[in-house]
This record gives sequence, C-alpha cells and structure tokens, in this order.
Amino acid sequence: MAATNDEAGVTPALGKDEGGKPPAKSEQTRALILETAMRLFQERGYDKTTMRAIAKEAGVSVGNAYYYYAGKEHLIQGFYDRIAAEHQAAVRPVLDQETELEARLAGVLRCWLDIAQPYHEFAAQFFKNAADPDSPLSPFSAESEHAREAAIDVHREVLRGSKTKVPEELREILPELMWLSQMGLVLYWVFDRSEGRTRSYRLAARGARLTTRGIALARFRVLRPLVREVHELFTDFLPGMTRAPQDR
Repeated sequence: MAATNDEAGVTPALGKDEGGKPPAKSEQTRALILETAMRLFQERGYDKTTMRAIAKEAGVSVGNAYYYYAGKEHLIQGFYDRIAAEHQAAVRPVLDQETELEARLAGVLRCWLDIAQPYHEFAAQFFKNAADPDSPLSPFSAESEHAREAAIDVHREVLRGSKTKVPEELREILPELMWLSQMGLVLYWVFDRSEGRTRSYRLAARGARLTTRGIALARFRVLRPLVREVHELFTDFLPGMTRAPQDR
C-alpha cells in the first residue's frame, strides 16, 4: 500500500488560496502531481521514478502530467519553489521579533533546516544531478532563478530589519553573499548523517555568528573593497550569477 503524503513527510499544498477560495481545478491537479512526485522520489529515488509512474499514482494521464510539468527536472523546480515559499512563511516569527543580526540570520538558517528535514534522503538522491552546473536542477541555473531570488529576498529582509548598520554600497551585494553561505550549509546538510542533522544546526549557528562578525567589520571603509571583490568573484564565475559588465 502506498504511503500517504503525511507519512512520506510531504506537506500537502491543496488548501485554500489567499482569498479563502479553493484553488482552481488546474492548480489542484498541478499540486497533486507535484505531491505525488515528491512521494515517489522519496520512496523510489529520483532516477528510478518515471513520469509515467507519477501520472499513474496521481490518477492522471501521462499527457496531462507532461502538460503541467515538461519533465522530472521541472518537478524539482516545483519542489524548489515550494521550499522557498514554506521558508518565507516559516521565518516570519523570527524576522518580526528579532532585531539582532545574528539572531535573525541564525533563525532563518534554522528554519530552512526545519523545513528541509523531511526531504533529506530525497535531496541526497538527486544532488548528483543538481551538482552539475549545466543541469536545470542546479541552484545556479536559469530555471532555478525564481526560487533563488526568493531565498535572496529573505536575506535582504534579514539585513533590513536588523539593528546592525550596513554601508549603503554593500546593501545590494551582502544578501547574495549570505545566500551563497547558506548554499554551503545546504551542501553540508545533504551529506550530514548525524542524528537529527545536529551538526548542520551547529554549523548554521556558527556560520551566522561568523557572518555577523564579517558584516560588522564591513563598516570599516578599508575592508569594503575586499567584500566587493569577493562578490565580483562569484558573479564572474558562478553560472546563474554572472552579469553583464554594465550591471556590475
């Protein structure tokens, strides 16, 4: 007997919209296909799950499944978008209450680990695909831009609501560097086999402390060129973050 979404650790997304009305049938079908795919990815693994199997489990035709999602990679993009949306909602209590930068950043990272926990084994299965810089599953790919920007927006808000003074010239680039630091945490989390991912939580706390100290030091004018140079290094060489010269 197949596991239910709750048993598989997948959060149902078939509730009402912001106006309190049930979502349209097309959105219900889209959400059902995504829910089913996430469950099968967890149960069978990413590589062994086919679009045909997803359609069968969801009770839709294969053509209908492909109508909503052009392939498994697009289902992963739906997963990325869901994680980003759940994270944005989960961080609200932290960002509404905390004003210390370290507490805000540590809370945001901790919330991400909480949200991602049910998907740990699944993430480890498809990471080899996501690690390929040419793969649409890469967090730096053009296909991942929506989820990436949503995550960077969270870090923009982390800075905006903190008591820490941030030099105006660094306000645009620091959130991107903070997100890159979070990607380092994600990479560690994927391979973390400690019980309850406790080592990842410890890394998040220490990383937040170190990042806060680095941002505090950036108030010294002599260190700001170094921060900009680090940011330019990433934007010049990381796929998905590369910008045209006039944009820098």
